[in-house]
Amino acid sequence: MTTQLLFQDPPQQRPLRVLQLTDPHLKADRDGKLLGMNTRDSLAAVIDDVLKRCGQPDLVLATGDLAQDGSVDAYEALAQGLARFDCDSLWIPGNHDNTERLWPVARRYRAERKHLKQGGWQILMLDSSVPRKVHGELTRQELEWLDATLIANPRLPALIALHHHPVDITAHWMADIGLHNRDAFWEIIHRHPQVRVVTWGHIHQEVDRQENGVRLLGTPSTCIQFTAGAREFSVEERAPGYRWIELGSAGAFTTKVHRALDFKVVLDRDSGGY
Repeated sequence: MTTQLLFQDPPQQRPLRVLQLTDPHLKADRDGKLLGMNTRDSLAAVIDDVLKRCGQPDLVLATGDLAQDGSVDAYEALAQGLARFDCDSLWIPGNHDNTERLWPVARRYRAERKHLKQGGWQILMLDSSVPRKVHGELTRQELEWLDATLIANPRLPALIALHHHPVDITAHWMADIGLHNRDAFWEIIHRHPQVRVVTWGHIHQEVDRQENGVRLLGTPSTCIQFTAGAREFSVEERAPGYRWIELGSAGAFTTKVHRALDFKVVLDRDSGGY
C-alpha cells in the first residue's frame, strides 16, 4: 500500500531504502540464547535474508533492545553485523539496554544521531527507555525536542522511530508496558502534518494500520516472536523478521515485513522466561 502527501521536495530518482531491525537481544556470549534461540545466529539469518531479498539498504534503523544483557560486547556484535551493509545506521535503546554502555559504542559508529535528513525525508529517533523499567516514557526534554525539530522542518515528510508501542495492540499482556505518556506524544504528532510514519519495536510482532493520516507500524523481532492477541505472555514458532521501507518523493512510501524463513526456529519454553 502506498501513501502520498504533496510536499515541495525535488523528485527522487529512486526511493530511499530503509531497513528496520529491532529487538535482537544480543548477549556478550557468542552462544547466548533467549528462550533457546541463539540471537546472534537469528540476526545473521535476518541480515542474510535482507541482502538476498532486498539488497543493500540506504539506512538502517535499530530500534531498541539491542542487547539482552546490556553489555559492550553485545553492542559491538551488533555493529559487526551491521557492517555487512554499506550505509549508516541509527540506534535507540529499549528497556533491556544499558544506555551508559550503548551510547559510547553507538558514537564510534555515528549511530547516536537523533535527526537525519536524507532522500527528501527526515528521520527522528526517540529514546523512550526508562532506566530499570519495562514500560516506556518520553521525557519532557525529548518531547520538546520532537516538537521543535518538526517545527523547524515543516516541509520534509517525517518518519519517527521509537522502541515502545504508542498505541494499543492485541497482545493484552503488553497493555501496561507500552509508552505511558502517549497522549503527550500524539498531541505533538497531530500538530505536524508532515509526520507520515511512526514505527516501533518492543512487541515482537507485526502491526500495520493508519490513523489520522499517519501510518502506524510495529515490527517483528530479529529473534523470538510474541503471539499476537495473547492475553498472557506467549511466544510462537515464527521466523525472525524485519521491516523494509521505501521512502519516495512527495511523502509517498511503501513498506513490507519480511521473515528469514530459512532460519530454523526451535524454542525452549522452559528456559527461564523472557
